[in-house]
Amino acid sequence: MHEAFWQDRWARSQIGFHQEKVNGYLRRHWSALELPAQATVLVPLCGKSLDLAWLAEQGHAVIGVELAERAVQDFFAERDVQPQISQRGAYKVYAAGNLQILCGDFFALTGEDVAGCQAFYDRAALIALPAEMRERYAAHLQAILPAACQGLLVTLVYDQQRMDGPPFSVEDAEAERLFSGGWALQEVERKDVLSGNPRFSENQLEAVDEVVFHLTRR
Repeated sequence: MHEAFWQDRWARSQIGFHQEKVNGYLRRHWSALELPAQATVLVPLCGKSLDLAWLAEQGHAVIGVELAERAVQDFFAERDVQPQISQRGAYKVYAAGNLQILCGDFFALTGEDVAGCQAFYDRAALIALPAEMRERYAAHLQAILPAACQGLLVTLVYDQQRMDGPPFSVEDAEAERLFSGGWALQEVERKDVLSGNPRFSENQLEAVDEVVFHLTRR
């Protein structure tokens, strides 16, 4: 789960976690955050997600953070966009319009980097991390994000004894424990996604749920 793992996944194009369309939960639930169009949004461990472009199209200033430079390069190349590239502290920054992706270690992110953020969006960051890193990830988000920052979080719940991650199972109780120190969690959707995923069937899983939470600061 460390840098070499993800760099290798991107180098080999083993990116089953990448979605070829904008996430449906994002489309359905983002408006409930009632953010101003120009609000700044953080997207941790963003890969080359189409969700980045969708958020930018809503008028938001989008800050993605991604370890694998291959993913960042692919994101702009697939849109035939030539980004401006600069170095900012620990990050190589790719920027175009109201969207920028900071290429580097998420845990190097500082409060200054995200001082203007009003929301964060996590579809595949928390569930990409093993348990000990999930603890660190949630604590880091809580430490650096501004007091009024909201969140939209998507988790995956299945029998971890039958299948190893990533993506990892994050039970509701764990999500509550990880984030409740700084946020109140409200479940806004739960969907059975067992069918249509060969990996789930191969591991003889009996149930797989995606759960969507709206997080508001306490």
